[in-house]
Amino acid sequence: MRKLTLLFLIFFLTFSFTQAQKPKTPASSEIFESIQKLNFLGSVLYIAAHPDDENTRLISYMSNHVKARTAYLSLTRGDGGQNLIGPEIRELLGVIRTQELLAARRVDGGEQLFTRANDFGYSKHPDETLEIWEKDEVLSDVVLAIREFQPDIIINRFDHRTPGTTHGHHTGSAMLSFEAFDLASDKSAFSEQLETTETWQPKRLFFNTNSWFYRSQEDFDKADKSNMLSFDIGVYYPLKGLSNNEIASIASSQHLCQGFGRLHQRGSQKEYIEFLKGNPVTDKSDVFSGIDTSWNRIKGGNAIGDILNAIEQNFNFNNPSIHIPELLKAYELLQNIQNEHWKIQKTKELKAIIEMCAGLYLEASAEAPSSTPNTSVKINIEALNRSNQNIVLESITQTDGKILDKHLVLENNDSEKFESTFHISENSDYTTPYWLEKKGTLGMYTVENKNLIGKPETPRSAVFNFNLKINNTPITISKPVVYRYSEPDKGELYRPFEIIPETSAKITEKVIIFDNGHEHTITLVVKAGHDNLKGAAEICHPENWKVYPEKQDVNIANKGEEQILTFTIIPPINQDEGYISPIIHIGDKTYTKELIEINYEHIPYQTVLLPSESKVVRLDIKKHGENIAYIAGAGDVVPESLEQIGYQVRVINPEDITRETLSRFDAVVVGIRAYNTIDNLKFKQQILFDFVKEGGNMIVQYNTNRGLKTDNLAPYSLSLSRDRVTDENAEVKILDPKHPLLNSPNKITQKDFEGWTQERGLYFPNKWDKAFTPILSMHDKDESDKEGSLLVAQYGKGYYIYTGLSFFREFPEGVSGAYRLFANMLSIGKDHLQPNQKLND
Repeated sequence: MRKLTLLFLIFFLTFSFTQAQKPKTPASSEIFESIQKLNFLGSVLYIAAHPDDENTRLISYMSNHVKARTAYLSLTRGDGGQNLIGPEIRELLGVIRTQELLAARRVDGGEQLFTRANDFGYSKHPDETLEIWEKDEVLSDVVLAIREFQPDIIINRFDHRTPGTTHGHHTGSAMLSFEAFDLASDKSAFSEQLETTETWQPKRLFFNTNSWFYRSQEDFDKADKSNMLSFDIGVYYPLKGLSNNEIASIASSQHLCQGFGRLHQRGSQKEYIEFLKGNPVTDKSDVFSGIDTSWNRIKGGNAIGDILNAIEQNFNFNNPSIHIPELLKAYELLQNIQNEHWKIQKTKELKAIIEMCAGLYLEASAEAPSSTPNTSVKINIEALNRSNQNIVLESITQTDGKILDKHLVLENNDSEKFESTFHISENSDYTTPYWLEKKGTLGMYTVENKNLIGKPETPRSAVFNFNLKINNTPITISKPVVYRYSEPDKGELYRPFEIIPETSAKITEKVIIFDNGHEHTITLVVKAGHDNLKGAAEICHPENWKVYPEKQDVNIANKGEEQILTFTIIPPINQDEGYISPIIHIGDKTYTKELIEINYEHIPYQTVLLPSESKVVRLDIKKHGENIAYIAGAGDVVPESLEQIGYQVRVINPEDITRETLSRFDAVVVGIRAYNTIDNLKFKQQILFDFVKEGGNMIVQYNTNRGLKTDNLAPYSLSLSRDRVTDENAEVKILDPKHPLLNSPNKITQKDFEGWTQERGLYFPNKWDKAFTPILSMHDKDESDKEGSLLVAQYGKGYYIYTGLSFFREFPEGVSGAYRLFANMLSIGKDHLQPNQKLND
């Protein structure tokens, strides 16, 4: 049994991480569990703020043990987080985290919903959060989710009664949920929604509490639990060979970009929810007590329930197809019920079960992973019936309007294969996340198509509808077009079929810093979406900047190939900044977007179209020293940014840190969260401190105060805290105007702190040795001054600097003051060197 469980786990993880698009081929046990869920007419909506906020233990318990339809409403897509697996941040990180949520739901059995709220970064109070989010707009989205999903039970991840004690997004999500609980049933609230949906009153609202909210397990043990329900979420599922908390661990581990990969948990484990409002709970062992969750819940459901409950009681694991005749009877009865919500939901579930019981394999696979508008692509179609049921493929209707009449009997295990073409019309929408199609605000995405609000991803436009008769009952099963292929080292693989523009372009450098008046050559990469692409390229630029040549020819023979073009940018004499963007002319059309591809094994392949632009900054900057060693942490673009202003940067591995290696450098910069993520860095600390002692500079960027790999963070005592300043416009006070760090080689003034983005900084130290000098003071509204954002200490002949300032966010945005300040940090103590002179010259 243990060996079988291990094999199941290996398959489960392989499926989840490398075959995110592979069609499901469910075992009999999965079909049986689907029938159990079919016979439960109750639903749970879990609500929180971000991807990875969800309690996968409780979602899995409600979905797999209670058998309720369960969804997670994440108000944001997590754009404001950090990325531990790659360079994507902001919008692209939100795309990754969206897909990681969907991957988690594929594991724990839940569904995924969103609002239009944008994760603008850490917020200390819900008042700020709701102001930036445009409260009424996000509230309307929460109300819409409740009206469309129609949950009986809502569970909040956070406590609406404790503003200011945690992330403002967290508390804000609970406050919005608490308010929406009643508004969803009010016809006068967001009445425009009632054109496509209807009012709904959830039965109960809960708060998913635990010891964390009480600050200690001891305080939680003493708490009054008379208003709480508890569940053993460690329940074991013999049909899966896994316990609920093991499934939850696998689901949570899908959040790889946030470092959520974790060990599995097993055994009995209590979970608590506190009743907030709604119908009182009559039986504390049942969150649905007093709510009819049987087929009797809907008018005309009794007869359907009689059929489906009999199938559940007498399920044939060896031959599930034997139940298809009875399933079809239930399907036909279901089409006559008047409750549209349950009719739509249970029809979807029932069709999927019939498909599984018949072992139906229906696929439409394109010959290429993508195509462009006004083209046709060949589609390979496969239809396979693996049962003795009478199944006829009557026709296939394609979303391009084409109809394939077949009248083809699908014999048992006799695969039918044929070809079709799919025409992509000239005005087809490109495949890209719908919430990124239009520019939004700091706190909200712009979604013009109101029918898309709340959906986790853009619906696929290339779809084949297989019109079947199963024992003479008409049933249509829809399949989006996919691309199926193989690789020698991985075998069969799947990815979505994408509709892309005929061309896209990107400037390879997203921020181009001119630290003098010299011209700079940029590289423009033009990519062809189809064969024989011909046109012209130019660069749009600010009026006081110059670009030559003005235009260049584009001529690309094959789809997918790229043409490299170079343009020369001449900056103005004085300090200035602006944006440049490519314009590609193909016939009478112009293209200005970049096609970004996101490819990680644990999520489906993603294409994202974003405006292609680069920031150009003519910067008045001076620096001393030249060679920089960079120790990468959790991922940032600081090395590339330093190269932009003329430094020679070499990224070194911790194992390569030796006295001899470091002697070649003027300074060492440690990447963000390096001391949280690199185990063996702690063994190199003394070598790094000796480097400083001998005259080098060491700059350590922010780390979180939890999970540090060493207590020996600096050559002097230094204690990190959770202090942060989230207002990027917060006033910055200069504590020591005469300090060399603020005066050489660049004079740092208040102007250098203008235009910062997302935040000032995070995880500032709050205690330090008297050897450190605090340079800056700043604070958020109604808070005390925080002086730990930039600390400098001389150690021997060199300087150790710790900073929680968010350089990793400012550099990609081309914030000139951030570059000037960092140059001073690298240059401190090196005034004896001429600009660009090496320390060891």
